[in-house]
Amino acid sequence: MPESFDWQAVTLTLQLASITTCLLLLIATPIAWWLAHTASPWRKPLGALLALPLILPPTVLGFYLLMLLGPAGPVGALTTRLGLGTLPFTFAGLVVASIIYSMPFAVQPLQNAFAAVGRGPLEAAATLRAGPLDRFFNVTLPLARPGFATAAILTFAHTIGEFGVVLMVGGNIPGETRVLSVAVYNHVEALEYTQAHWLSAGMVVFSFVALLILQYAASRRIALLGQVARA
Repeated sequence: MPESFDWQAVTLTLQLASITTCLLLLIATPIAWWLAHTASPWRKPLGALLALPLILPPTVLGFYLLMLLGPAGPVGALTTRLGLGTLPFTFAGLVVASIIYSMPFAVQPLQNAFAAVGRGPLEAAATLRAGPLDRFFNVTLPLARPGFATAAILTFAHTIGEFGVVLMVGGNIPGETRVLSVAVYNHVEALEYTQAHWLSAGMVVFSFVALLILQYAASRRIALLGQVARA
């Protein structure tokens, strides 16, 4: 491993992925629950809006986030008025951009997990006088646990691999916004292929392990749903 190995970028990327995953699971859970159970005509438009990052070029999303969060944008004007400054080119800005960019990777697995639980177990718990919160925390969450694992792994892995969005919103500030993908780009631009190889190889191994864990999580989820169906 070369002496110039970019540990700062590794540490910053892991921090970004961890914070994004924790926050996004909290944000995505009520959204996914609503999408899985509502009959509202707004369900499909909202689902399509949340899924936009799946097909939208990251640079396009990053550009509009930059405009929204910048001093001339509504969010940037609000944060400036509150004395918080602006979010672009800060770690906090990276977190906001990552949450929006990784939103479908958390919402969709959770929505599928909640839908797969069905109404049967909830109705059975209701007959035992379990309240809505009791049913959610003691019935739905245990049955949807594989969905939460999938959402967490996908969100974490997706955040690790971000490039276009984080470069547009965060820039390339060492120790502040320079994440792994940006560090790889810098090394390639500078013809430092050895350093780029080490970082890239680590990301390949991480991605493979993440996908392998997802395969096991999917198998466990199928087995759990089979047990519920037989019960």
